Parts: sequence; C-alpha cells; structure tokens
Amino acid sequence: MSEKGVPARTDEAGIVSRELSVHTTWDGRQADVKVRYTGTSEWFTLAGSPVPCPSQQDSRNLHQAVVEAVRADGGTTVPQHDRLRAHP
Repeated sequence: MSEKGVPARTDEAGIVSRELSVHTTWDGRQADVKVRYTGTSEWFTLAGSPVPCPSQQDSRNLHQAVVEAVRADGGTTVPQHDRLRAHP
C-alpha cells in the first residue's frame, strides 16, 4: 500500500515522509510492520513494531489500521493489539 506525503515514525530513521509503502508480515505470534519510500528498497521498522498478534486476521486488521493511520495523520506508529479488533 502506498501513501503520499504523510510522515511515519520509524526505529531506524526517525520520522520519514513522502510517498510511503507499508508492509506487514505475520509469523503466527506477532506482526512486524515496516515502511519504505515508494520505489526504494530500504525498509524501516515502524515504531512500536513488532506487536503480539494471535491470528492472521488480526495481522490484516493491523495492516489496515496502519494504512489508515498513515493516511490520516503524522507521526504514525503501530497501534496496540487491543485496538485491532475494532476494524472489520
């Protein structure tokens, strides 16, 4: 998912902005969320990641929540697990 010009907070690079791509992986126990500048190869860990994530559906909800947060405001970080179930 690619979003334009919205900042996100990362562990490695601090605040990043411009057109960002979001990628979420799930290993069966936790979800890891990363962002990168669209068109580049270097991924940055979104602040707060990884997070406990008990199901694949929860990881999808997490990904969608991050995408929505990146679209909505600046300084995006990973939402906590208790906020994931609010998303369909």
